[in-house]
Amino acid sequence: MPAPDLSGRRALVTGASRGIGAAVADALAAAGAAVVLHGRDAALLTERAQAIAAAHGARTTTLTADLADPAAVERLAGEAWDALGGLDILVNNAGITFPALAHDQTLAEWDTTMAVNLRAPALLAARLGARMADAGGGSIVNVSSLAGLRALTEHYAYCASKAALQMATKVLALELGPRGVRANSVCPTVVLTEMGQQVWGEQAKAAPMLARIPTGRFGAPAEVAAAVVWLCSDAAGMVNGAELALDGGFSVA
Repeated sequence: MPAPDLSGRRALVTGASRGIGAAVADALAAAGAAVVLHGRDAALLTERAQAIAAAHGARTTTLTADLADPAAVERLAGEAWDALGGLDILVNNAGITFPALAHDQTLAEWDTTMAVNLRAPALLAARLGARMADAGGGSIVNVSSLAGLRALTEHYAYCASKAALQMATKVLALELGPRGVRANSVCPTVVLTEMGQQVWGEQAKAAPMLARIPTGRFGAPAEVAAAVVWLCSDAAGMVNGAELALDGGFSVA
């Protein structure tokens, strides 16, 4: 199967300074797309964008925004569209988690998790999805989590936010699909990013989770990025409203 070709397409990737988002931005550029990288650390974003541009000859630009602030999210939607003269791809990757038992989860942690993991991607998808539809079509990929499909202890707000994001994705698929915009979600199990290492780095905590994954390992950012690029490509033209589990078989047990 030939590698996906995204030449001429323009993408926004949130949370692109590190981890899964950085891998997605790099993979999209490698496939030929121009990429807007979003994050909060301007210096790190610039470094990442320059490295991607040098590696792939891609057009890149950067934008910063606090996704917990709805006004900043609205600005990001407009600025990202204008930066590349339109968008064909939106990858909502940015996320946050505060591991805690339900009765220990603070109100501030709950609200921040919902703002970043649910409200921000839902708002970006609504605003940019409508503009993509008016311009002829596009693809939205929301990076959710296996935690949106299976309950995990100490992930009360996180599981709730990701499950809600997946349902929002399905509504987008229904509403925007007839207008040429596909919406899908990818649901990785633990991915060994910086955040993944913080939560699952201890062997004692990781061992029970690994025992439930038939492939016997956690995921890598590049594996998530490959799935995202495929969903954004013409090869996935009939994939709309899907929840793609990237979990090594965890969810079939």
